[in-house]
Amino acid sequence: MAKDYEINEKDIDSVLRFLKLNDPEHATPEMAIAILERMQAAFHTMSHDDPEMLEKIYLDMKTKNKPRNT
Repeated sequence: MAKDYEINEKDIDSVLRFLKLNDPEHATPEMAIAILERMQAAFHTMSHDDPEMLEKIYLDMKTKNKPRNT
């Protein structure tokens, strides 16, 4: 069974960086945590309601993140 994800400082900082660039007015740690919690809940729900979509997202990410032979 997969290990449960726990929101951590690194992820909060990453979302906060994104917010500072894209929505500086709402760039707070509280907003970053709220976004991470919402994303976690959305993916949990998707795993029950639409596992095919979750698999599609995973495969898309897996394909786009393949190391390139350069």
